[in-house]
Amino acid sequence: MKLYSLLFCTFAVVMEVISMPLWAWILFYALVIVMLYADLKLFGRKGQHEVSIKEALLMTGVWIGVSLLFCSGIWFYEGDNKAMEFLAGYLIEKSLSMDNLFVFLMLFSFFGVQRKYQHEVLFWGIFGALILRSIFIFAGAAMVQRFEWILAVFGVFLIYTGIKMFSHKDDESVDPSKNIFVKLFKKFFPVTDQMHEDKFFITENGKRLATPLFIALLVIETTDVAFAVDSIPAVFSVSRDPFIVLTSNIFAILGLRALYFALAAIAQYFQYLKYGLGIILSFVGVKMLLEVFGHIKVSTPVSLLFIFGVLVLSMLASYVATSNSRRRQ
Repeated sequence: MKLYSLLFCTFAVVMEVISMPLWAWILFYALVIVMLYADLKLFGRKGQHEVSIKEALLMTGVWIGVSLLFCSGIWFYEGDNKAMEFLAGYLIEKSLSMDNLFVFLMLFSFFGVQRKYQHEVLFWGIFGALILRSIFIFAGAAMVQRFEWILAVFGVFLIYTGIKMFSHKDDESVDPSKNIFVKLFKKFFPVTDQMHEDKFFITENGKRLATPLFIALLVIETTDVAFAVDSIPAVFSVSRDPFIVLTSNIFAILGLRALYFALAAIAQYFQYLKYGLGIILSFVGVKMLLEVFGHIKVSTPVSLLFIFGVLVLSMLASYVATSNSRRRQ
């Protein structure tokens, strides 16, 4: 009974914090479905198309343009404050996603997934992430509404994560075999060691087998859950509105597939990005603690400028360091 009571209370609080009308939510999710379908078609034939850098950069620009167009709609209907919150949340999630994409790059390398099959895995990975993050954000909004002190917990966690990023080594190996979900899956479902093009499952001798491509998808899906633990609390630092938090988060990850192929070719120019992300996470963590304990609110425009400035400086520093290294060679 306690579990049912908790679920009922959580549902009731979620209904309270959803301030936007029902038609806005329906329109948003309908738009997401249309964009996902368009993204799948625009990236070419299933399993047979290797995404070029030019195509990836073009699609990245399209996704950013669509996000800004949505932001202009928020500005028109909700005002500039909500629009600034959306931009800040979008920038936080986008910047954190860039670091996460390098993890995906290592995972594909570990599994030996060819470039022309990677976009299929990323598509379904992003589709699953949309569902999981929607659940997390609604639950998070309900928790913040019910227990405001949870923001202090978010703040401390973000500061810890930000500091930890400075000690993270780029050459740390990725070993998906240690993933608890992979271990659990293999206990109940047989897995083949051979890749079979773009297939997630095959049938051999009348037996259904999962391929390494599906295991790669499973690892990416579960890894995204860990990423969401950082990014979602960070977005709550700039907005308490679940519609703003959700839409900024989802628009940021919708373009991840295109951004992955764009960044994969120029990964060497982002060597200092993790330090910038560490500063950003620590900043939003301190911002939360100041608001909870000191009742000091850092304005959204100031947060937006700080986050954007740190990102630009970290990327410029990476570019200069890489250029100098190449000249010395």
